[in-house]
Amino acid sequence: MSTDTESVEEFRARARDWLRENLPPASGTEMKSDSEEAWDRARQLQRVLHDGGFAGICFPAEYGGRGLSPAYQRAFDEESLPYEMPLLLNVPTLAICAASLLDLGTEEQKRAHLPAVLRGDELLVQFLSEPQGGSDLAGLTTRAERDGENWILNGSKIWSSGAYAADYGLCLARTNWEVPKHRGLTMFLVPVHADGVTVQRIKQVTGSTEFCQEFFDDVVLPADAVLGEVDAGWAAASRLLFHERGALGGTSPYTSGARPHLGGDPDALLRLARATGQLGDTRVREDVGAAHAMTVVRDQLIDHITQAITSGALPPAAGSITRLFSAENAWLQTDTALRIAGPDGATHAPGAAADTETVGLDYLFRAAWSLAGGSTEMARTVISERVLGMPREYAADRDVPFNQVKRGRN
Repeated sequence: MSTDTESVEEFRARARDWLRENLPPASGTEMKSDSEEAWDRARQLQRVLHDGGFAGICFPAEYGGRGLSPAYQRAFDEESLPYEMPLLLNVPTLAICAASLLDLGTEEQKRAHLPAVLRGDELLVQFLSEPQGGSDLAGLTTRAERDGENWILNGSKIWSSGAYAADYGLCLARTNWEVPKHRGLTMFLVPVHADGVTVQRIKQVTGSTEFCQEFFDDVVLPADAVLGEVDAGWAAASRLLFHERGALGGTSPYTSGARPHLGGDPDALLRLARATGQLGDTRVREDVGAAHAMTVVRDQLIDHITQAITSGALPPAAGSITRLFSAENAWLQTDTALRIAGPDGATHAPGAAADTETVGLDYLFRAAWSLAGGSTEMARTVISERVLGMPREYAADRDVPFNQVKRGRN
């Protein structure tokens, strides 16, 4: 049946049959997300989705997608939950980078990269944060300088998720030092394997090496590597951050499968309580109930904010509301799991219930939900200034040329 006339429910039924015939069941024992095997598998699964006509459901058809509304994507997501899906590609490749490329890219850039992304042939990452930059993204010092028709890129980025497995990075660099910091930036599309690019993996306290630091040493970029306009990189970065908040807050129409990074599964807490013999404990039951209620509120909030942004009732910045709430939900879920698991959550001692195995690691990663997609403090600032219309926070360097701004040694 043509998707031009197919209702959401007809699409759902077709997706249900296709998933059953073409994708394996979710195993429950996923490969480590920082392994080469996991990324290769995600690429393979993405190609299966593409060949079956279920990749990029909300991406325009002229760039390899299906051109359908978010309602079709939600129907597919719900039907895909029991199956193995290329979830690694959701963030940042599909929901953040490809979505930004769709908004900002030239026609040539979109036709060159978006179909390749939807086929699983290209992975995209963000090159934004810097070792000395903290949360002041506009204060970055990675530079790109003109050399004839080309640009020469030098500097370093950090905390780039999955950069070791990627093909291109969306890199924000300074191209003008004589204007205030927000006005002298440009976004570039950088080949990760270009000469002069070095990617180093960072080992976290959990043992994961998902995050990377990148070094750029005289990397030559052609003129068509610019994404958006020269010296208009802050507008490009703002659009990218909008998509990042949507991805981590659950409002993005470009993810496929289970919603990412939204605070765990309260049913897992129920299984944990049962496995540790505490299901009859009143306190534990209240904790599980509170976690479940929080997740119900989260899902309702995501739907409400998504509809409000789509209709224009709320500005796009309202995605920070769901990003903030999702972080708070993640904290509650991990704290509750550790309370239920008790000492076994820290040690997973011999004889402990299998369900306690990842509780301690999840808790160690708890702080990440305060930072991913921009810190929760930044989310509160966005909500206050851009949603509620409160006065902007004071910044001493707002109108000062960047080459006159005092800063630490580079």
